[in-house]
Amino acid sequence: MTIGNLAAATATKVETIRWYERVGLLPAPPRTDGNYRSYGDEHLRRLSFIRRSRDLGFTVKKVRELLALADQRDRSCAEVDIIARAHLSEIEQKISDLMRLSNELRDVIDRCGCGSIAECNIIGALSPDGGTTRPKLPIAG
Repeated sequence: MTIGNLAAATATKVETIRWYERVGLLPAPPRTDGNYRSYGDEHLRRLSFIRRSRDLGFTVKKVRELLALADQRDRSCAEVDIIARAHLSEIEQKISDLMRLSNELRDVIDRCGCGSIAECNIIGALSPDGGTTRPKLPIAG
């Protein structure tokens, strides 16, 4: 299949496919007599694996490790489990951090009396001194 067909089949941009080839995640395909890339089913499977891994938030480095492990079919999957659990832990920590930020921002917003800027609790909460003085903010242009 052509690079365009592979891109369509995996919902991947052509430039991304070429980049995956340059960084060694996707093997370079053979060329036709007309010097076009000719991708096969293995490229489709590997690119689908890469895309799904990236969709789940794995870094390129971790995808590379997972691909190396996936190529060793008879090996124990313990290392894959370790990588996946570590990634899950990172995601859960990010969610926790985002929830904390969400709650803090919600509290600040809930205290807003929607009065003048001079009395704005949101501006005050964002100020380095906790709002005892209100900075004069530049006007966005």
